Amino acid sequence: MVGVSDRREFRELVSPDRAREVLDSLDVDPDSERVALEAARGRVLAERVDATVDVPGFDRASMDGYAVRARDTFGADEADPVALSLAGAVHAGEKPTASVGSGAAVEVSTGAVMPPGADAVVKVEETTETDDGVAVRTSVAPGDDVMLAGADVAAGARALGPGTRLTAREIGLLSALGVDEVPVRGKPRVGIVSTGDELVRPGGELDSDAGQIYDVNSYTIAAAVAEAGGDPRVYPHVGDDYDEMERLLVRGAEECDLVLSSGSTSASAVDVVYSVIEERGDLRLHGVAVKPGKPMIVGEVGESAYVGLPGYPVSALTIFRAFVAPVVREAAGLPEPETAVVTGRMAVRERYGEGRRRLMPAGLVADGDGDLLVYPVDKGSGATTSLTEADGIVTVPADTDYLAAGESVDVSLFSPEVRPPRVLCVGEDDPLLSRALDRVDRPRFLPVGTREGLRRLREGVPDVAVVAGPETPDGETVDLGGWTREWGLVVPEGNPASIEGVADLVDRDLRLVNRESGSGLRASFDAAVDALADDRDERGHDLTEAIDGYGLAARAYESPARKVAAGEADAGLGLRATATDLGLGFVALGTQTVDVVAAPDRADKEGVADLGRALDECESIAASLDGFEPR
Repeated sequence: MVGVSDRREFRELVSPDRAREVLDSLDVDPDSERVALEAARGRVLAERVDATVDVPGFDRASMDGYAVRARDTFGADEADPVALSLAGAVHAGEKPTASVGSGAAVEVSTGAVMPPGADAVVKVEETTETDDGVAVRTSVAPGDDVMLAGADVAAGARALGPGTRLTAREIGLLSALGVDEVPVRGKPRVGIVSTGDELVRPGGELDSDAGQIYDVNSYTIAAAVAEAGGDPRVYPHVGDDYDEMERLLVRGAEECDLVLSSGSTSASAVDVVYSVIEERGDLRLHGVAVKPGKPMIVGEVGESAYVGLPGYPVSALTIFRAFVAPVVREAAGLPEPETAVVTGRMAVRERYGEGRRRLMPAGLVADGDGDLLVYPVDKGSGATTSLTEADGIVTVPADTDYLAAGESVDVSLFSPEVRPPRVLCVGEDDPLLSRALDRVDRPRFLPVGTREGLRRLREGVPDVAVVAGPETPDGETVDLGGWTREWGLVVPEGNPASIEGVADLVDRDLRLVNRESGSGLRASFDAAVDALADDRDERGHDLTEAIDGYGLAARAYESPARKVAAGEADAGLGLRATATDLGLGFVALGTQTVDVVAAPDRADKEGVADLGRALDECESIAASLDGFEPR
């Protein structure tokens, strides 16, 4: 283990352009391979494929009708048809048993082998059956409605070249050529090692008391590798132990073309990757002047390339997409993906000025005129919800102090399929709202609390705000609907502490889990504390100081109740519906109104109207939630 005295500071931060140069110099090209045709979709040809047979391999009829000698039809028309005798018939997949002589015809179906002697086909609709054969009412030229052997692909011709990505069209051609196995570029094998003693794989037992968290990066980065055309190999996660880290990185280098690790790349006493790479390979760079992603490491271990990604999921995925995915795609022979860049106006002013290029996650929303607004989604690199709440990246140059509200910016979408939400809601989280949003196409909800939701609505970013508690929306909004919900203290089943109200929290040694100050539940609770203070002729501040855990604020409406269920608190601020769902007790303190309001200039948006229609069914939704009533 690296000692405190051996802590590594970042080397000189290199520019993002220099980092790309170093990455491009790494050799991650895999060997080519042969795969069965049915497994070839999406792969890239490694060699030219030539046709070894004619396609079609025979002269065939292109229409249902009659195979004839063209010269026998010369002069035929509607007024003066030519009578031909019928020598037989041939259908697709059959070998002809009749031939076409002078004055004769053979009935054929589409795809049938042309019988000997015939050089044209007369469409069936241009003929009339007769007792003696067929009357031809038009003249044809040699080759009419006949596909000659090799007309599609001739034997010996170049069918597909190296570098061709195989889609359904190319696979169809290869099938026609009789190819059952194709040479393709190999997928670069990419080993993924997540580091940190705190990690637990999803599905494992999580000990939150010990600071354990689920391993996000292994699965996120593996999916991103596959999207870029690589073959991800996820290794067991490793703690901050030099020997184990060395073992896994060396194993990954022996088995893969590229090894990625996440975490353990910053200047810390427990960060050992730096030392492993120096001891067993070549450390090419450590530190890039970009945010997020400053602690990126690039080097080699044995014959394999190595990149150390940041530990936070948003940072890791952002850096992978910006720097590593292009390397994987090139090694797989895949082109750069179709770029999707949209231009919009900054919805709010965003300060910056850290001297590093910033890759800012951004969300999109259309205003009332359909113009695109861009807002920052920056909940910190450790917030995994930023992965789904952002639509793309705004690249902010290093010398930028701020982006002004209304400033035009380009957003590189995470994929060409990304579309802005049809309705963007912010504000108070609520179980009835969640159920209503399930009935709306492509909504997005940001649970920022009542106070912040109203502030953002005033700033002109979201379409809709959800407001709960004593704080009410101003008159410059459009009412979409609402309900009431019963709130109070969630307590253990049976209320073993016999809690009756706020006074018990003030006067007794009881542990509370509160909600954050911007939430409607917290505002109602604070009003109840102030009312008790007035009754006692005391200061509200003195009462809150007496409540153990008053400052322990949970962000989500269910979190306090879950603390109670885990035995970590005597009471939690919450809803009766939550207590019922979790099988806990409940001490009612009152009811509060929840209002869903739209910005006036967004009320006519289709997504807002859809939400309004969903809220019209509020009564049926409320019936499934204890303590909820339609307004």
